[in-house]
Amino acid sequence: MINPAWIKARAADVRRADLIDPKLYERYNVKRGLRNADGTGVLVGLSTIGNVHGYVMDEGEKIPVPGVLYYRGVNVEDLVRSCQSEKRLGFEEAAYLLLFGEQPSRSRLEEWQTILAEHRRLPEGFKENAIMRAPGKDIMNAIARAVLTAYAYDSTPDLLDIETNLRQAVELIAGFPTIAAYAYQAKAHYHLGHSLMMRYPDPLKGTAENLLAMIREDGHCTRLEAETLDLALILHAEHGGGNNSSFVTHVISSAFSDMYSTVAAAALSLKGGRHGGANLRVVRQMAEIRKNVHRWTDEGELADYLARIVSKNAGDGSGLVYGLGHAVYTLSDPRAVLLKEKARALAEADGRLEEFALYDALERIGPEVIRKAHPGARDVCANVDLYSGFVYDMLGIPQDLYTPLFAVGRVVGWCAHRMEELHNAGPIIRPAYKPIFKARAYVPIEERGA
Repeated sequence: MINPAWIKARAADVRRADLIDPKLYERYNVKRGLRNADGTGVLVGLSTIGNVHGYVMDEGEKIPVPGVLYYRGVNVEDLVRSCQSEKRLGFEEAAYLLLFGEQPSRSRLEEWQTILAEHRRLPEGFKENAIMRAPGKDIMNAIARAVLTAYAYDSTPDLLDIETNLRQAVELIAGFPTIAAYAYQAKAHYHLGHSLMMRYPDPLKGTAENLLAMIREDGHCTRLEAETLDLALILHAEHGGGNNSSFVTHVISSAFSDMYSTVAAAALSLKGGRHGGANLRVVRQMAEIRKNVHRWTDEGELADYLARIVSKNAGDGSGLVYGLGHAVYTLSDPRAVLLKEKARALAEADGRLEEFALYDALERIGPEVIRKAHPGARDVCANVDLYSGFVYDMLGIPQDLYTPLFAVGRVVGWCAHRMEELHNAGPIIRPAYKPIFKARAYVPIEERGA
């Protein structure tokens, strides 16, 4: 182990060396986070895959509008409503649309579902080599390691043609639920002391049903549960090329790295608390609210506690009410709107309507509390993370799997963005960084002191 005192001393050196005066970002017009001053994103590319619509610009002013999420130009709400009215699961259809750019006919969809079913079972020896030999305490890291291991099982892993990458994409999309479930089961056994239970995916079931079956001891789920998880996977499958993990796929693909390295890096981006890990922050904060707000139906008491969170006198000290606010959506997040409906249905089935009412009250009251403390925060709406953790909890899904479930859906978008980057063959992505140091002379080592 490295001497802690040495680390502490050298860390101070790092802080001194890396310090940048925040005023310099404004002086040199640096778009931190690739964001403009008004919060809009810096335009860095074009895409045919997805779009997040939450405002319009009118004579230079940002005008809030209800949020819409598009997959290949199709309003995702229309896709979801169609599947709901026909009482069928829709994640596989959403995946087909994102990958191939068209809405599949019934026969094409059935063919696609069959192909995915044939590849959900992992290659011989893969489970033992990629997952069981070094079971990880963090499932997202375990998934990334398994994806990198898949490179060794591919006879042509480095080819950059669309045919090869499409084949790799299909295998990854089909295998991700199995990898996530097995990674969790390995952790549960080796690190949590549970019995080891690994069930083969059922070729007659879709992605959502298989996921629930592989993580449950009895392997069963209700139709409502399958529909709810299926909806979550649809809503997480894509969110425009500018989201952090999808942008990572463009960056790495532009360097002509392989599919497995690209997807592993995207998964580790998603792991971050500011990205896919955000729903866990909501879960922790809601647990604190349930503990400290004694009368959940008292909206005044709830508002007072939210004010304490915003003023950094409660919560994790960040001043943020997790689950509220989004970089693009202003009046509404369509994903939150759709998932909230299933959250209500699950809460009614599970006898948790009082708890659902607390989430609903936070969604209504929270934005005004935030605006009172921060008058510039005009457009604050609930985002999908407000309800996703609550939904997963009602589904009996362990918290270790909350972000991995996000990845099971989003791997579709990552693969689509990678192939778009490869097909259009742009230059390697390399934005500029301005050096703010002054040139200095090299000092011979004998003249540097002790």
